[in-house]
Amino acid sequence: MKSMNKSFLGASIILAVMSGCASKQAQHPELTLSGLNPANFEVSAENAKPIKLYTLKNSQGMEVCVTNFGGRIVSVMGPDKNGKMTDVVLGFDSIADYINVPSDFGASIGRYANRINQGRFALDGDTIQLPQNNFGHCLHGGPKGWQYKVYEANLIDPTTLELTLVSPDGDENFPGNVTAKVTYKLTEDNAIDIKYSATTDKKTIINMTNHSYFNLAGDPSKASTDNILYVNADYYTPVDSTFMTTGEIAPVKDTPMDFTTPHAVGERINDKFQQLIYGAGYDHCYVLNKIETGSLDLAATCFEPNSGRTMEVYTTEAGVQLYTGNWLNGFEGAHGATFPARSAICFEAQCFPDTPNKPHFPSATLLPGDEYQQITVYKFAVEE
Repeated sequence: MKSMNKSFLGASIILAVMSGCASKQAQHPELTLSGLNPANFEVSAENAKPIKLYTLKNSQGMEVCVTNFGGRIVSVMGPDKNGKMTDVVLGFDSIADYINVPSDFGASIGRYANRINQGRFALDGDTIQLPQNNFGHCLHGGPKGWQYKVYEANLIDPTTLELTLVSPDGDENFPGNVTAKVTYKLTEDNAIDIKYSATTDKKTIINMTNHSYFNLAGDPSKASTDNILYVNADYYTPVDSTFMTTGEIAPVKDTPMDFTTPHAVGERINDKFQQLIYGAGYDHCYVLNKIETGSLDLAATCFEPNSGRTMEVYTTEAGVQLYTGNWLNGFEGAHGATFPARSAICFEAQCFPDTPNKPHFPSATLLPGDEYQQITVYKFAVEE
């Protein structure tokens, strides 16, 4: 999803990052399977939570690296059809880059994923004005959203990491003291199982997601437009020229938005279809076909034909934002790789955009005494 977010941390944190990385790079640390130096992700500063890189591994040899800065997935190492392990997500190889280069790479987004119209909504008769950081709208919780916060981390076991964030009342002007948790678990069948939860002491809105950019070829210099995509959705939510949902729930049938039968991502992406023109490709929320509300169902499958890698996406959410990396601008990522436009695909499981202003959309309201819960699963396999 196109983002103009700017991160902000105090100068003391940034200096700590730079000095910490410089001193530890001079040593010879053990690298992760994805080639990351954990020392480049370590930050400690007075009166601030430490930042680290956490590595999850299963017995199949798969590896997932996560930083508690923004609750971000940094790398995912998985096999291709020949057993070769390659990183299949876009990311950086130091915390300094995550701080200094605005991005949503791999992030746990909150309080509200996607856009809120004009950054404004009403709650119990009170109008709440949020920061406007994307074409006049509030995107991904604002310019200081949770993707730029430091979570408390608890490595429960070699395959499970629990992240906790306490967001104070008034954080980016959202109401309520909120305690949110994101738990990453790498399963033995090569799935990343993500569980979200949140509680509040005041009526508020919550809509969390993961913003990983998947390049299943393991080569981000190449476009992902040859990936074969299936999306389990008969409807989607159209947008206007500012990427704000219009409130319409439109059928995908007989349009380039239809992935109910598999198509290559690039097969129709340049069609003269107004929705694709607005976003220079796909950047839309699909209304998932659900067995029942809140059930964990298949949302999408993605197949990369050269590597044979497949990824299935399951979620309890009502929607998934399909974003084909249209606004990636070729900047440098991990290990010197460049990320050109359409070099990755995002599957952001979530409630629909702008639900507080669209009463006919599923509600994102969270009340005191209730608990927000969400599950998203990214499951990897290979096809010969």
